[in-house]
Amino acid sequence: MLDTQYDPDSGFGIDRIRQLLPHRYPFLLVDRVLGVKLGERAQISTIKNVTMNEPFFTGHFPEHPVLPGVIMIEILAQSAGIITMLTHEELGQETHQFYLAKVDNARFLKLVQPGDQLVVHAVQKRTIRGMGIYSAAGYVDGEMVISADLMCAARS
Repeated sequence: MLDTQYDPDSGFGIDRIRQLLPHRYPFLLVDRVLGVKLGERAQISTIKNVTMNEPFFTGHFPEHPVLPGVIMIEILAQSAGIITMLTHEELGQETHQFYLAKVDNARFLKLVQPGDQLVVHAVQKRTIRGMGIYSAAGYVDGEMVISADLMCAARS
């Protein structure tokens, strides 16, 4: 598990998330930020409450609903995107749109179903020429269910 030593007041809800991310229903997938630590090796912990009301459950194994792997990757990427936007904001830098450019080492370890709460921990490993490189993992009830390395690229 990634370091989760955050300022206890660094978490925030959906209103602030909507200010930072361009996504909207049905693709805004991060429900809450538990904590953030900016600076070297910036980190974040977020929550996605998985509910049966999600539109993809009507067609993705409807008799045995399972959170699609691509949606889990997107949740990890949105969590990383919040780190990027907060870092740019803190440094007074112009913010751009960031797009998922690469996914490496993705591991899907357990199924995630409606009623689960997916807690994501992501850390920014480095930035290079407008690209952020992150390691992220998702947990349900303290057990890792997904992990991946991500690269996001800026576009103006």
